[in-house]
Amino acid sequence: MSVAPRIALIAFRLESNGHAPVIARTEFETNGYLCGQDILDDLARPAPMMPTEFSGFVDTMNGLRAWEPVPIASANGSAAGPVEQAFFEEFVADVRARLTAAGPVDAVFFAQHGAATATVETDPDGVLFKCVRDIVGPDIPMATTFDLHANVSLLMTDTVDYVASYLTNPHVDQFERGAEAAEAIHAMLGGRHTAVHRVQLPLIPPSIAQNTKSGPYADHIAFGQTFIDDTIANVSICSGFSLGDTVKNGLSVTVTAWNGDAARAQEVATTIAERIWSERERYLVKMTPLDEAVAMMKVRNADASMPSLLFADVADNPGGGGRGNTPYILKAFLEAECRDIVVAPFFDPDLAAEAFTKGEGAEFVARFNRAETTTFSEPMEWKAKVVRLRDKPFVGRRGIRAGRTIDLGPTAVLACDGVRVVVISHRNQFLDPAILESLDIAMDEPRGLVVKSRGHFRAAVDETFSDDRIIEVDVPGLTTPALHRVPYRNVKRPIYPLDPETEWSPTAENDFATPQRISNV
Repeated sequence: MSVAPRIALIAFRLESNGHAPVIARTEFETNGYLCGQDILDDLARPAPMMPTEFSGFVDTMNGLRAWEPVPIASANGSAAGPVEQAFFEEFVADVRARLTAAGPVDAVFFAQHGAATATVETDPDGVLFKCVRDIVGPDIPMATTFDLHANVSLLMTDTVDYVASYLTNPHVDQFERGAEAAEAIHAMLGGRHTAVHRVQLPLIPPSIAQNTKSGPYADHIAFGQTFIDDTIANVSICSGFSLGDTVKNGLSVTVTAWNGDAARAQEVATTIAERIWSERERYLVKMTPLDEAVAMMKVRNADASMPSLLFADVADNPGGGGRGNTPYILKAFLEAECRDIVVAPFFDPDLAAEAFTKGEGAEFVARFNRAETTTFSEPMEWKAKVVRLRDKPFVGRRGIRAGRTIDLGPTAVLACDGVRVVVISHRNQFLDPAILESLDIAMDEPRGLVVKSRGHFRAAVDETFSDDRIIEVDVPGLTTPALHRVPYRNVKRPIYPLDPETEWSPTAENDFATPQRISNV
C-alpha cells in the first residue's frame, strides 16, 4: 500500500417499492448520476447533489491522512419501483470497466441505500458488492453505509468488511455515517480486521412506526448503541423497506466487530434481535380516517384560536415509491369546502406545463393526473388560478436535504377555491421548508398543510408543528403503512404482522434473504 492509499468511491442508491412503476435511467439522471471526476467536482460545490455520505467520507478522510480518491460512479434514483434490469447491468458493467481501468485500489467506500431490486435481479446491492469484490480481491477493505430502510441480504454483509446504517429517521446523520466509514477504512488500512454478522427477523415494521425520536424503533436503536465498545464497532438495525416485496424483507440486525471477533458479533446481534422480537407488538400502528381529518380541518376553519394542523399523506410518499399525486385528501377537503390549506407537493408534470403556458393570473379547469395510469393516481378536475410559477433549483434549509441542491422542475402554485396546490415536475416528497419558502409561502401561514411524505417531513417542519399537531391520514396509496392491504407476492411467509402467529427463535433459519438470482454482470 502506498503512503497515500487509493480509495474508490461508488454509490447505487435506490429504494424499490415492489408495486410501483419501474424506474429507468432518466430518473437517475434527474436525481444525480455522475462518474469519475464529475463526482469530486460536484462535492466541491456549495450545495452538491451527490450523497451526503460522500461528503462525510471525503471530509473526514482528508483530516485523517493523505489519500487519493478514485471516484468511480454514483447513481441516485428517487424511490420508485424496481430498476430496469438492462440499466442495472449497464451500471455494473460501467463500474467494472472504470474500476479496472483505474488500476489497483487500497479500499472501497460504498454510499448505498440498500433496498434496491431490479425487474429480474432481487439483490442489486449484493451483486454490485460482489462484482467489486471480485475485482479488488479478498483483502481490500470495503465499507458501506446503508439507509436504515435497507433490506439487507447475506450476500451484502458477507461481501463487505464494515456496515454503518443511519441511526436517525428522519435521516439527518448521513454525514456522520460517511465519516464513520472513513474512520473504519482508515483503521483497516492500518491493519485492523473485522467480522460482520447479520440476524434477520420475520418482522416488517410499518413505515410510520419507525420514528427514532420516540417509540419502539428509537428504543431498539438506542439499546443497540449500548454495545459499542473496543470490540463492537457498529450496530446497524435496519427496519427494512416494508414495501420492497422481496425475499430480503424483514428487520435485520448487523453487527461489525473488530479483531475478527465473529463470536462476539453473533452474540450481540442475537441479543438485540431477541429483544426486538419480544416487543414486536409495539410496531402495530393506527392512523386517522379521512372523514375525521376533514372534521378536524373544519374545526380549524371555524375557530381561529386553534392551532393549525399538518396532515401527512403517508400512503402516497414519493420517498417510498409513491407517485405523489393521489387526490383523496385534496378532493375531500375541497368537497367539504375547507379553506386556507396548502397541499405540497403534488407531482403532475403535464399540469405544471399547462400552468406555465397559461401564465400567472390565468384561470382554467385544472385536470389532475390526466396522463397517469398508476393505481390510486385517479384523475380529478377543479377550477384553478395560477398564483405562482417557478423553475429554478434551490438549496435545502432544514431536514434531510439541508445544504443540498433540490430541483423540483417547473413548479406551479394553483389556487383551487380555498386550497393552494404546489404542482411539481420532478417527483419528490415534502422534505424541506424551502419547498414552500421558495414560493413565498411561510410554513405557519396556512391553517392546514397537507404533505406527501411518510416521515422525513418531520425534520423539516419541527420549527412549526409539534408532534401532537401532525395527523397521519389513512387513505389508499402505493406506500400505505396498513400492510394487510399490500398485495405482497414475494415476501417470505410467515412474517409478522401479516401473520400474527409467526414464531422465531435464535436457532431458527437465519437466511431470510438469499438472492433468487445473481446476475452475470
